[in-house]
Amino acid sequence: MFSGVTGILNRGHKIKGTVVLMRKNVLDINNLTSVGGVIGQGFDVIGSTVDNLTAFLGRSVSLQLISATKPDASGKGKLGKATYLEGIITSLPTLGAGQSAFKIHFEWDEDMGIPGAFYIKNFMQTEFFLVSLTLDDIPNHGSIYFVCNSWIYNAKHHKIDRIFFANQTYLPSETPAPLVYYREEELNNLRGDGTGKRKEWERIYDYDVYNDLGNPDSGENHARPILGGSETYPYPRRGRTGRKPTRKDPNSESRSDYVYLPRDEAFGHLKSSDFLTYGLKAVSQNVVPALESVFFDLNFTPNEFDSFDEVHGLFEGGIKLPTNILSQISPLPVLKEIFRTDGEQTLKYPPPKVIQVSRSGWMTDEEFAREMLAGVNPNVICRLQEFPPRSNLDSRVYGDHTSKITKEHLEPNLEGLTVEEAIQNKKLFLLDHHDSIMPYLRRINSTSTKAYATRTILFLNKNQVLKPLAIELSLPHPQGDEHGAVSYVYQPALEGVESSIWLLAKAYVIVNDSCYHQLVSHWLNTHAVVEPFVIATNRHLSYLHPIYKLLYPHYRDTMNINSLARLSLVNDGGIIEKTFLWGRYSMEMSSKVYKNWVFTEQALPADLIKRGMAIKDPSSPCGVKLVIEDYPYAVDGLEIWAIIKTWVQDYVSLYYTTDEKLRQDSELQAWWKELVEVGHGDKKNEPWWPKMQTREDLIEVCSIVIWTASALHAAVNFGQYSYGGLILNRPTLSRRLMPEKGSAEFDELVKSPQKAYLKTITPKFQTLIDLSVIEILSRHASDELYLGERDNPNWTSDLRALEAFKKFGNKLAEIEKKLTQRNNDEKLRNRHGPVEMPYTLLYPSSKEGLTFRGIPNSISI
Repeated sequence: MFSGVTGILNRGHKIKGTVVLMRKNVLDINNLTSVGGVIGQGFDVIGSTVDNLTAFLGRSVSLQLISATKPDASGKGKLGKATYLEGIITSLPTLGAGQSAFKIHFEWDEDMGIPGAFYIKNFMQTEFFLVSLTLDDIPNHGSIYFVCNSWIYNAKHHKIDRIFFANQTYLPSETPAPLVYYREEELNNLRGDGTGKRKEWERIYDYDVYNDLGNPDSGENHARPILGGSETYPYPRRGRTGRKPTRKDPNSESRSDYVYLPRDEAFGHLKSSDFLTYGLKAVSQNVVPALESVFFDLNFTPNEFDSFDEVHGLFEGGIKLPTNILSQISPLPVLKEIFRTDGEQTLKYPPPKVIQVSRSGWMTDEEFAREMLAGVNPNVICRLQEFPPRSNLDSRVYGDHTSKITKEHLEPNLEGLTVEEAIQNKKLFLLDHHDSIMPYLRRINSTSTKAYATRTILFLNKNQVLKPLAIELSLPHPQGDEHGAVSYVYQPALEGVESSIWLLAKAYVIVNDSCYHQLVSHWLNTHAVVEPFVIATNRHLSYLHPIYKLLYPHYRDTMNINSLARLSLVNDGGIIEKTFLWGRYSMEMSSKVYKNWVFTEQALPADLIKRGMAIKDPSSPCGVKLVIEDYPYAVDGLEIWAIIKTWVQDYVSLYYTTDEKLRQDSELQAWWKELVEVGHGDKKNEPWWPKMQTREDLIEVCSIVIWTASALHAAVNFGQYSYGGLILNRPTLSRRLMPEKGSAEFDELVKSPQKAYLKTITPKFQTLIDLSVIEILSRHASDELYLGERDNPNWTSDLRALEAFKKFGNKLAEIEKKLTQRNNDEKLRNRHGPVEMPYTLLYPSSKEGLTFRGIPNSISI
């Protein structure tokens, strides 16, 4: 773009620029969680006077332009004269909240060519957030935009000066010669040398195993297996922090409240994920101890709900707490939006959508089955293709785990079909939570929790509604694992104690599904598997690279929330271990599931085919035909998948006109090689990895990454409170086995079925923690960026890419209208169900808050 441009600037010409930045005292994350911080002040600091910004004037921040067209004697782009920020621009329509704009003028002679990058130095002790630089009125060229979005620390912290590139797009081989050195230098800087403890101001991306989940120095009970780097516990890699090892285990990393992130991964948005994710930290460090003092120290109230009405009371009247307990929680500004009180020490939660129309719809078999297609974990159910269901567990270790469900259990409810005919007609389905939990069940049941491995068989009836026919609950054989399982089969009942037993059987299934959802569908299959892509992209794809520009929006805040999860959610004694059935085994159980993870099967059409929920059909959109036509997650998801892939194809084709061009792209090939061999290194020898030799390889890879980080994560995340906010509907713990006839527990089930149910599922203390966390996880921030949106309209100077992106956004808007119309079709019963709750999780757009809709660009919560 710059070649051939000469003589367009007069000697002594001044280039006018505008620098947009945000001060640290606006963005400081510590302030977000402190009483006297930004939120505690009601964001008053955003309205600070001009006088408070003068610290940026004088000679505190300098910028130095770099030519993209004129090399110096060494071949590097010529450097202009260092220039300092000038006056404050008090009115600029494009300024966002908390942003400040400054004038700057650069001396730039005609023999310097066209600027393509700039260095910046901060001479103050305090860092600031650089948003952008715009150069205006460049003769015969117009404006040049630099989208920065980066923290700038004191220059003494950096071995090389901080550099930013204009929003041009170049493949490595097409980079203007004067910029080649700077492009390579910046990537080398981002890779680091793999040694030492990382510092706050660093921007180094590197890999490590999950060796910081436990704390062996606190005792053997607090140690956790290292995930990643072994056949026993394979796992995706996380970002390296370089903290010192623990004393008792040199292979484990010591823990602290500070977890290093490459600095730009913690953006500090004013009201976005930092506000919400740091709420998780506050829940762990403030709310949990405060509530523990209520339930265990003060013994203020029994740790049981007495009735379903008392559970509903959490949303209607709230729960009374002793004096001063809420005062330990509510002063934290970051929690004020989550914890509402009525001024009388009452903790109250918003009513989840699942009960906003019908208080009892969740209890029906139809809703139990519908949530497998339209709930928060809709990508696990599969079509039954062999009967009876079999196990993939090693029979030499675990014996025979073939299902004990028989034809006699099923055929009376198959509308006249035999089991063989129902399978052939694609009418039978299976929710299988047997193999994932069985190897750990003996250990889980040795604690205060009690659970089963479960299988649920369902039938698609003539109304295209799933009907559960049988639930199998299995325990390890008392004589040893090699003897197989002891299994019990339960069937639907509408009245009497049998209906109470059936409700309990469904609860055991949902507890397993809740754990699988949280640790596998949500954490492993989105958060954990995407982090290596974030790291590899920053290490090997320059800001100038087209694929960096394509993928970058889908990484925003992912490493941030993942590091917080290791700090407060999935760690030893974290919220997941405290409130979910899998307990201390949660993460290692997800590691066992990762053994069967296949990257190419993360594409929605491939996933549906693998689970038997669709068949290949070249004449259908996306090349698949659904087995259940009214499958809301799949129907809506395929629409989103198709438009994502079309956008990726349109974009990739702009830069790779041939496969050979792709194969010769040194950055792209290094990116993919490291992603496979290091980022997902425990699976590097798998044959299914794309070879990255064709444009179709790249299109498929990028489509999967974008789908996973955006739509898949939205589908499994933003419905958590809407469904799970009612603990009756989605319990996370089971504490008693099915009562046997003649026992006191059975008598209680007969006399007071609600109490018996409540004594089996998640108790009161864990429920309050669950609700607090999933409400945070289910919220959208006010500055959320959704699929089809960018934080800066000048993210690229390529008008062809901007046009393709506009087309992408328009298509998403059309799809949203289509999904809305679909939800108005009364014939599609699975879209509403008995709870009368339309499926909106894959609507692309959303407002702020608990909306049960919206597809953010990235995994930011």
